[in-house]
Amino acid sequence: MNKTDRMLAIVLELQRKGTLRAEDLAVTFETSVRTIYRDVQALSEAGVPVIGAPGQGYSLMDGYFLPPVSFLPEEAVTLLLGADMVEQQFDEDYRSKAKAARAKLESVLPGTVLQEAARVRSGLRMLNPGRNVTDPEKRKLTLLRLAVLEERQVRFRYVKGSAAPEEGGGITRIASPYGLVLVSGVWHIIAFCELRQDLRHFRLSRMSGLELLDSRFARPDDFNLEQYAPPDDRNCIIRVRFPAGFAAKIEENRSYYIHMIETTDEACYVTLRVRQLTDVLPWVLGWGSHAVVLEPEAMRTRIRQEIERMLLSY
Repeated sequence: MNKTDRMLAIVLELQRKGTLRAEDLAVTFETSVRTIYRDVQALSEAGVPVIGAPGQGYSLMDGYFLPPVSFLPEEAVTLLLGADMVEQQFDEDYRSKAKAARAKLESVLPGTVLQEAARVRSGLRMLNPGRNVTDPEKRKLTLLRLAVLEERQVRFRYVKGSAAPEEGGGITRIASPYGLVLVSGVWHIIAFCELRQDLRHFRLSRMSGLELLDSRFARPDDFNLEQYAPPDDRNCIIRVRFPAGFAAKIEENRSYYIHMIETTDEACYVTLRVRQLTDVLPWVLGWGSHAVVLEPEAMRTRIRQEIERMLLSY
C-alpha cells in the first residue's frame, strides 16, 4: 500500500472506529508507528481535522465526514456477492434489504465499473454455501434477531443429538441471546441459559416452540461476539482406519471433528475429537465397510448396536 492509499485508509478507519492509537493503526496497516506519525502529520497539513489526545490516540473532529469513495470492480463484486449470500442464508426481512442494497449499489456505480463488475461476477457463483436455511429456521431467525437487538429473553424446547424437534421431547429452555453465528450454513445462537447458568450454543434446527418473552436481559460489557471463542470440550478421541489411498476422499467429505489424518502404505488413519460418540456416528456409518473404528471400545459397541438396528429394517 502506497502512502496516499494508506492516508486515505487511515481516515476511513478513524471514521469507522473512532479513537485509535498509533500502535493500533500500525498493526492494521502493517507499518511502523513512526510512519503513522508522519502520515497523520501529512493529513493535518492537508486540512484533515485529526485530533491527537495523549494516552488515548487519534480521532476525527466531530462533524467531519469523508464521502464514500469510488469502488474498484473487485470491491463492487465483493459487495454484490455478499448480498447474494445474505439472500441465501438470512430471513425474508434481510433478503429484501439485500436486494435493495444491491440495487442501490448498482445504481451509483459508474458505467465502466458496473460493466467490469458484471464481467468479473459472471465467472463467479455461490451455490448453497454450506446448505440452504429452511423456512422454519428463517422464521426462528427473525425472532432471534429481534431478541438480540432488543435484549429480550426467549423460551423454546431444545432436542440434542439427531432427534428432530417435531418428534417431541427435549427440554424447555429460557435463554438470553447474545448473538447469532452462521457456521457452514448452520445457524446457532450463543445465549446464557437459565437452566445451566452458563453460556450455551443452540442450533436453530433443534429448537421448537420458540417464543419471544417480555423479560429483558443485559449483555455483559466484556462480551464481544467477534472475539468470543467457545471452550474446546471435545475430549473424546476416536480413531478410525480406512483403506490406503482414502485420504483424498476423506478430505472431500471432511468432518468438522477430524483432528488428524495419517497415511501409510497399508492404511489411512483418522483421529477425531468429539464431545460425545454420536457426534460422528452418521459420518462413520456413511463409509460402510471402508471405515473400521479402532478405539474407543465404546464407539465400536455403538457401531455394532446401530448395525443390528439397521438389520431389523431389512
